[in-house]
Amino acid sequence: MGKTKTAFIGEIQGGEKSSLDKLKEKRERQAKERPEKVHIAGLKGGQRIKMIESEEVKEDTKILSEKDTKQKPKKQKARGKKYQSVKAKIDKSKIYSLPEALKLVKETSYSKFDGTMELHLVVKKTGISAQVTLPYSTGKTKKVEIASDTTIKKLENLSAQAGGKIDFDILLAAPEMMPKLIPFAKILGPKGLMPNPKNGTLIKSAKEAEKFSGNTVNLKTEKEAPLIHTVIGKVSQKDEELIKNAESILGSLSGSKQIVKAYIKATMSPAIRLKVL
Repeated sequence: MGKTKTAFIGEIQGGEKSSLDKLKEKRERQAKERPEKVHIAGLKGGQRIKMIESEEVKEDTKILSEKDTKQKPKKQKARGKKYQSVKAKIDKSKIYSLPEALKLVKETSYSKFDGTMELHLVVKKTGISAQVTLPYSTGKTKKVEIASDTTIKKLENLSAQAGGKIDFDILLAAPEMMPKLIPFAKILGPKGLMPNPKNGTLIKSAKEAEKFSGNTVNLKTEKEAPLIHTVIGKVSQKDEELIKNAESILGSLSGSKQIVKAYIKATMSPAIRLKVL
């Protein structure tokens, strides 16, 4: 047999890596790139979650400036030259007595027609009501009706037809008519027309109705505000009559015990603060 020569292989020339080293590096790279295992309740063992690199979300919300966040002030009603000229005659810092206020209202009323004298009251609470018979007429003739079957038919028509108007200012009723009026309480109640013993509109006989005055006024606060609006007469009326009517209304509400503020004005005139005793 011939001689066998043994050759020893040294390091690979040129620094080349062996296939084994390349395989190891490849596995190391794959291990680094492989998503990390995360245990989350509800996942089966061995399931992987890919970690996705999210981009920074750009805030696209418009930041309101202080000017934008503030509510825009309501535009005040522009007043005419006549109103401004008569308003200058009134001292805002002063609270006028009833005679002084009436005199000034007549001076500052600039309507061409006979204006209505209005009384506006701020009271301590809502739900306040009163009935008062004025000593003098307010210039408007009030229609008084005694509840009957005819009245019931009119109210039924009002319920069926939206926008109908009641053609009486005061409604009187005998006790036997009250059950028939109850279904119409939503129509009569808000207008202060529902008969009841407190305002004297619940009567026992027709004779009592004859004694009932057309000058009777029902005072009632607004539903959601402690405000009462009423009328005491006409601008052309005598001061004495207007004073008596106003005093009757203020007295029926116990004066300053219930009334916080009072203002008097004409249909077309500035309001004047009134002293309440």
